[in-house]
Amino acid sequence: MGTGGIGIVRVSGPDAKHIALGILGRRPKPRTAEYISFRDGQNEAIDSGIALFFDGPNSYTGEDVLELHGHGGVVVQQLVCQRVQELGARIAEPGEFTQRAYLNNRIDLAQAEAVADLINASSAEAAKASSRSLSGLFSKEVHALDRNILKVRMYVEAAIDFADEDVDFLSDEALQQRVEETRTQLDSLLTRTRDGAVLNQGLTVVIAGAPNVGKSSLLNALLNEDRAIVTEVAGTTRDTLSEKIHILGMPVRLIDTAGLHESEDRIEGEGIARAQSAMQQADLILWVTEDGANQRPTELPTRHLMVLNKCDLTHNSPGLVDGSTVRISALQKFGLNELRNLVATVAGHRASDDAFAGRPRHIFALETVGHHLQKVEEFLASSTGELVAEELRQAHQHLGEIVGETSTEDLLGEIFSNFCIGK
Repeated sequence: MGTGGIGIVRVSGPDAKHIALGILGRRPKPRTAEYISFRDGQNEAIDSGIALFFDGPNSYTGEDVLELHGHGGVVVQQLVCQRVQELGARIAEPGEFTQRAYLNNRIDLAQAEAVADLINASSAEAAKASSRSLSGLFSKEVHALDRNILKVRMYVEAAIDFADEDVDFLSDEALQQRVEETRTQLDSLLTRTRDGAVLNQGLTVVIAGAPNVGKSSLLNALLNEDRAIVTEVAGTTRDTLSEKIHILGMPVRLIDTAGLHESEDRIEGEGIARAQSAMQQADLILWVTEDGANQRPTELPTRHLMVLNKCDLTHNSPGLVDGSTVRISALQKFGLNELRNLVATVAGHRASDDAFAGRPRHIFALETVGHHLQKVEEFLASSTGELVAEELRQAHQHLGEIVGETSTEDLLGEIFSNFCIGK
């Protein structure tokens, strides 16, 4: 609890009417903002503010809800909370209001997750993706995909029931066409879900290379400020330096590292060890060399980009050299847009206005559905109806996990435990 201009105490549950009567003296008219005094057990005023009452099930949680909007001082809020608890309430668990909304069928599980994603969004693009999911658009597409799978499954089940007929229903071109259309629908949804996942999770990018090739200058150029000390002396950077930026709306954690080389200096050696450790944990490595120099290491992780710096000295044109190499001048800030776009491309991020707030579990479920649909196509080719039906059943099961129709208690606990108290 902290200090703010306004502090809100929210109460949800069957005793909300009783608590309203105890702290306000009466129950406010539903869905009407009313200025009123909040009173303690001796009927003395604690504070004055706006009271709102929502009758269940027409509330956020689906239960009776009382909201008390008062002054945001810590002591005042503590007194209001104390009075509410005296009247029978308890402090909510993290995410409990949203969990109740889910359990009371006000929202599904994907929408519940989108609440937290919207709160934690670090860019306008991430916020928009979260808003789409919160509005139910993501769930709507999941249900549409599930309906198509159900139609295919019903057809296959009917074909199994009439297996004695002379007609081979499983070889019907219309059925195969429906499966192909479902695969296309899935691919589109998976692409937009991955876009949103990148917006939420971001990318850890390590800037690495030999000493004095301009790694710190590149960090400063991307940040558009002099964050790292830059000198002509090799080995100026002795430790890792981490900063956050956004590239096309994608959160990126940039890590500048010490120059990699053989060194007898104990302190410098520790910096090199930390640089190597950061490289091992990175999602992407920007390996910086001087333009025209042959400084490519013999071994680098698959996800790396070559950055040829100081092209202002070689007079070579900045920009893309190939799909994994870009020529820049960190000092003159040439070629930085091409570098940003290349980082986004390698991360699988595309600037789009139709992304959803994807989470790893959503992507895993959709990828698993794709695997089952691939099996469906294989089994259709061999006319093995029972196996086709089983693959479709499992695809339906995984889609249900996304929106919470087939979720375990452990999964729900993990999701809602990451919410703030007030949600």
